Amino acid sequence: MEKLKLGIVGCGGIALAKHLPALIQIEEIEIIAFCDVIKERAIEAKDEFGSIGAKIFTDYKQFLLEDLDVVHVCTPNISHAEISIAAMEANCHVMCEKPMAKAYEEGKAMVEVAKRTGKKLTIGYQNRFRTDAKYLHDICQENALGDIYFAKAHAIRRRAVPTWGVFLDEEAQGGGPLIDIGTHALDLTLWMMDNYKPKYVTGNAYHQLSATKNAANAWGAWDPDKFTVEDSAFGFITMENGATIFLESSWALNSLDIKEAKTTLCGSKGGADMNEGLIVNGEDHGLLYDKTIELETGGVDFYDGAGNSPAILEARSWIDAILNDVEPVVRPEEALVVTQILEAIYQSSEKKEPVFLN
Repeated sequence: MEKLKLGIVGCGGIALAKHLPALIQIEEIEIIAFCDVIKERAIEAKDEFGSIGAKIFTDYKQFLLEDLDVVHVCTPNISHAEISIAAMEANCHVMCEKPMAKAYEEGKAMVEVAKRTGKKLTIGYQNRFRTDAKYLHDICQENALGDIYFAKAHAIRRRAVPTWGVFLDEEAQGGGPLIDIGTHALDLTLWMMDNYKPKYVTGNAYHQLSATKNAANAWGAWDPDKFTVEDSAFGFITMENGATIFLESSWALNSLDIKEAKTTLCGSKGGADMNEGLIVNGEDHGLLYDKTIELETGGVDFYDGAGNSPAILEARSWIDAILNDVEPVVRPEEALVVTQILEAIYQSSEKKEPVFLN
């Protein structure tokens, strides 16, 4: 069988830590092209992960002249839509890192191009492939929790501000923790609820700690002059069916209640919390119960289960969707709603009023 020819644009941290280590474990592909505006990064990625004869590029337009089947876009948010659209126009299926785009209209254009060209498009929400997330989604699909009418999407760090690259640059990224990690929590929550019809949004973004000099931080002190995005943001989302979601996100917050890429669900039959593990709760024969779900299946000698990591499962599922011509697990229409809501939270914070959607 002829292998799919894959290329990657953006050879920074997310490509080196997530995409490429997962992709090289999939036999049906060969990684033949690496593109980055910093040539040395493309060379480094090619040397470690490239197939024989793989090429490097600093211009994605030249990169797309190669005979590629699949493109992974791992660039700053500002160029997600531009490169993804160009890749689909060049007859390539596209995996774009989260968030889908910096702005809703850009994401909408991506969906429209995918439909017009017939190319597959997915977004890198790998947390859907975690064991706890897959289990919780299964029971939600079985209606075990009933009508989920209230949920919380958690993306809280106490002090973990990414100080490298363009993470602190509002122009390049479109925002801070809300668009960076809040996007994962919101995606998980909407996916569990199977509800993609927001009605209106209220929200606030804060710059309370970003001006702190020599601050304690997991990745070293940040430069306050370059910290142009929010340090925390919070949103309240009302859906068309009356359901409500509270979204919390922070890179820096004076809180000990640390939760990232997790959700809390409250339904008419039961609830679930991604706390230290996964706990399902409810009522049975007049008694309240809570049940901790055992997610570990036990080890096997000389095998640590690394092949079941969310990144590898995501890559495997994505390539299978292409080979078998089925929809990817993360549909672009779903990711578009996430982007729409995040944008509305920023707009609500700026306007100091609710933002109505659809």
